Amino acid sequence: MNGPSSANRPADRSEKLHKVLARVGYGSRRTCESIIAEGRVEVNGELAQIGVRVNPDFDEVTVDGVVIGIRPDLVYVLLNKPAGYISSVSDPQGRRTVLDLVPVEKRIFPVGRLDLESEGLLVLTNDGDLTNLITHPSHGVEKEYLVHVDWAISDKAIARLRNGVALEDGLTAPAKVGRVAPDAIRITIHEGRNRQIRRMCESLGYRVVRLVRTRIGPIRDTSLRPGEWRRLTAGEVVALRNHALTSKGT
Repeated sequence: MNGPSSANRPADRSEKLHKVLARVGYGSRRTCESIIAEGRVEVNGELAQIGVRVNPDFDEVTVDGVVIGIRPDLVYVLLNKPAGYISSVSDPQGRRTVLDLVPVEKRIFPVGRLDLESEGLLVLTNDGDLTNLITHPSHGVEKEYLVHVDWAISDKAIARLRNGVALEDGLTAPAKVGRVAPDAIRITIHEGRNRQIRRMCESLGYRVVRLVRTRIGPIRDTSLRPGEWRRLTAGEVVALRNHALTSKGT
């Protein structure tokens, strides 16, 4: 997509491309110049040259064929969601939402969701391109969970989780599963079905008593306590985007 001519763009908003790439996490300015020189960057569908200026209000920048957010007002938040909050921007029933925990100045949205009683890591952002990249079914972004059930889980049940469980909406993809206690497992999936892990366990005769998401792709933070949040670093945003690009859904 071609942007408007440079004459129509406010000069005070434009920046050199390699500085923009450095700001959003692609490395030092020298590294970003190398990325441009290697032909990996396009601006409005055309191969970028070192020294070109871009305007975040109008120009579309892609790295390795993927649109990246270059607006300086983009916000990326990592929240450790406690139980009792819904993963939504509002609720007609008046329940508390995750936005009640993250008082940032920009309007942001949760990427994916954790159900009301589930806990753990949740990304919130106003970057629609990154949200679509992470949530699109063609990409299988891994999510890791710590799951406590109501009684000791058998080796047979763990094997079934690893191989896929038949649910009403189809067979689940194989999961990575490890036992951490007689009644607790760590499970990694890359699908995003509604209440998937709870339904997987219920189909095998177990009721989930606690469910905590501990990792989203490469993003993990054991220092955040329930209800706490922080900004993602530029490097974490790039790592999350790259993970989505290299992961494949089924």
